This record gives sequence, structure tokens and C-alpha cells, in this order.
Amino acid sequence: MTIAALATDTNIDAGKHPTFQWLGLTFNSDTMLSTGVALVLVMIFGFLLRRQVTDGVPGKVQLLWEMLVEWVQGLTLSSLGRLNPFVVPLGVSLFLFILISNWFEVIPTGHHLPPPAADTNMTYGLALVVIVSVHVYGFREVGARRYLKPFISPLHLIEEIVKPFSLALRLFGNIFAGGIILSLIALIPSYGSWIPEVLWKLFGMAIGGIQAFIFALLTILYFGFAVSGHGDDHEQDHKADDKKAKKAAKKAEPIAEKQPA
Repeated sequence: MTIAALATDTNIDAGKHPTFQWLGLTFNSDTMLSTGVALVLVMIFGFLLRRQVTDGVPGKVQLLWEMLVEWVQGLTLSSLGRLNPFVVPLGVSLFLFILISNWFEVIPTGHHLPPPAADTNMTYGLALVVIVSVHVYGFREVGARRYLKPFISPLHLIEEIVKPFSLALRLFGNIFAGGIILSLIALIPSYGSWIPEVLWKLFGMAIGGIQAFIFALLTILYFGFAVSGHGDDHEQDHKADDKKAKKAAKKAEPIAEKQPA
């Protein structure tokens, strides 16, 4: 019997959310609540860091933050060849937000605070932010004409269309499946369920961390891919501009020499 069939037979309402209507639209209230709580926790972490940051011996919060930032900076350098002032903060923010929200799965809140990534609305929203940011970055770095040139290839076009779906569904599938497993474990009598529940929650925390890492890593790689195919043309433009500048400087030298002191 599959997990989905077992969940159906045991009346586990997988994927169902309490909703409310506003302006003709339907909103999942539990996802919005858990997303808001995760954002607040990220902000609290940032404010704590701001209060404790020091040039001397760093505290635990500062050490943790520095490790995270250095990791993202390393990924950005290897992918883009330089530290972009937008990509690094985005990668850090995405990792921290997804990590904290994924760990909601191990908190016993009676399904009132589910992990936001167990709702495709949230994961599609994150993926949309990433992909739009990547395309805007590509346009600004290499220009619209050069950036759109590879899209003539059907394979490249299909790849770009698939990216947001794979990015969103990978995160959703892992977190959603973890929630179903916990619901199935809860059906075991209490005297025998606590051991597998504890073990699965520890495993779920590891999975949540891995998924946050993968999402942040793919985000940074996508920024690198956005300009990697145009690197040669971009370098040629810089070389051409340098040659023009040198020629202009040589022409200006005789004129400067004729000027009276």
C-alpha cells in the first residue's frame, strides 16, 4: 500500500488547509501564519546579531552568522567570480528563512503552524522571486539582446520554463512527505510511537537543513548560469572599451604637450 493510500484509509487530510476569502481570492490561513512567524524569527535573529556584533571576541550568534555569510560568499565567488551585493544577501536570507520554516515540522502545534514549504503556494512564490531576480540580473549584466539570444534554442527555452517548477516542487515534495510520515507515526499507540517520532523528527530537521541548502545553492548557481554563456562576449566588450580608451589617451598626449605650462 502506498503512503497516499494509507493516508486516505486513515483519514489523514494531507494537503488541506483552513482558508479565508478576501477580494474574491482564497488564502491558506495556516500557511500565511507560519510564514509570518518564520519571517519574524529571521528578523529577531538579525536584531540579536546587531546588538551582539563586535570587533573583539564574537559571540555564538555572530559566529553562526559569519559562518553562514562566508559559506554563501564562497558559493557566489565560485559561481559569479565576484561578490555581488544583491546575490549574497538573497542567498543568506533564503537559506535562513527556509531552514527556520522547515523546522516548524518538528514542533507539536497540532497542525496550527505547519511548515510553509508543505504548501505549493509558498514554494512557487519563492521560486518566482528567484527566477525573476535571475532574469533581471542577466538583463542588467549582458544586455537584453545577448541575454535573450540563447532562448532561440528550444532546449534552452524548455530548461528555463522547467526551472521554477523543479525548484518549487523539490522543496515542497520533501517537506510535504515528512509531514505525512509524522501523521502516520501519530496513529501508532502512544506507548510505541515516541521512539519513531523522535527519530523521524531528528531526521526531518536534517532534511529541512539539506533542502534549505539546496534551494540557496541552486539560487546562486542560477545567477551564475544567467551570465556564464555570455562571458566571452562580455570580456570582449571590456577589452574593446579598454583599447578605445588607450587610443583616446594616445591622441590626447600630443595635445597635452602643446598646451602651455
